[in-house]
Amino acid sequence: MTDRFVHISHLTKRFGDHTAVRNVSFEVPRGSTLALLGPSGCGKTTILRCLAGLETPDGGTIEIAGIPVFDSAQRIDLMPEKRELGIVFQSYAVWPHMTVAENVAFPLKVRGMGKAERLERASRMLDIVGLKGFEHRSATLVSGGQQQRIALARALVAEPRLVLFDEALSNLDAQLREQMRLELRLLQERLGFTAIYVTHDQAEAFGLADTVVLMNQGAIETMGPARDVFRRPATPFVARFFGLNVLEATLLGRIEGTPYVEVALGAHLTTRARAGSGLVASVGDPVLACIRKEHVRVEQAPMPDSYAGTIEAASFLGVAEEYIVKIDEIAIRATRPAAGFARGDSVHVGMSPDDWIVLQPGETA
Repeated sequence: MTDRFVHISHLTKRFGDHTAVRNVSFEVPRGSTLALLGPSGCGKTTILRCLAGLETPDGGTIEIAGIPVFDSAQRIDLMPEKRELGIVFQSYAVWPHMTVAENVAFPLKVRGMGKAERLERASRMLDIVGLKGFEHRSATLVSGGQQQRIALARALVAEPRLVLFDEALSNLDAQLREQMRLELRLLQERLGFTAIYVTHDQAEAFGLADTVVLMNQGAIETMGPARDVFRRPATPFVARFFGLNVLEATLLGRIEGTPYVEVALGAHLTTRARAGSGLVASVGDPVLACIRKEHVRVEQAPMPDSYAGTIEAASFLGVAEEYIVKIDEIAIRATRPAAGFARGDSVHVGMSPDDWIVLQPGETA
């Protein structure tokens, strides 16, 4: 049986006439990380603020460790300091008039802990996050990455049962973000806290989370284990958000006894593809055929079952290149190790039926 630690049920939050969160429900097992992923304005930060007690929902329930911290029907709404959680904000919010150790120890001061004990615990936490020896420095005279570690240590020093991260790595440069993702994973394994992470960055969501919840206009579009959400996009919105090619197509027929269908992408381009589990289209109906850029193979020489195409655009990305390839009237994006193809080059494009997924327009898979 799942050790359910956070339980949100039918959560709704409105701002005037705008419904920011609509009927959202999910669970987070103890010691795991859930990522709330989605574009700006999708409701993910509002959910986090409702969890923290910084916003009051209009309906639903929130339980932490089996204890209701919000229940609209029973009029329960615990103050933030009663919820026993830590928060790491995007801005870090370090106080310039305090030393590094004083910043970290501040939550313990609010709880009435003696100075010697709270500074000793702050020093221990700074050691854990890699800032041993920084205790007496001004908190604003350190780098952005070090300020992020200060904010993290401050969120963890009171040993909260739940830690909330609100776009916590977005102000760091790319190399530091990658480093901190790994460090956060190791830190969670060491300390065993439960975490909910808000981000619009797919790499952060998949790098940090066991479960991913993808939000769209205040509602859950899809959720599940991180690998499943990534590998099998459930709806056209999910496919587009993850950067897949999403092409209009026509269903030609189902291949009896298999999970495959035949679709036409244009007058001269047909392919076999896996059918999404919710595909109910009939022969001749419009569908959407989706494939990842990384699964589109672009080579100079012909391949089995490949199509002749022309490079329409090329972008050098360092270790890889991204192309737009025209096959008849169809434009398909592809990402592959740098090959030096240029606009106008003739190439051959290979796509496996197992890498395609066919979705119902506007419906779940």
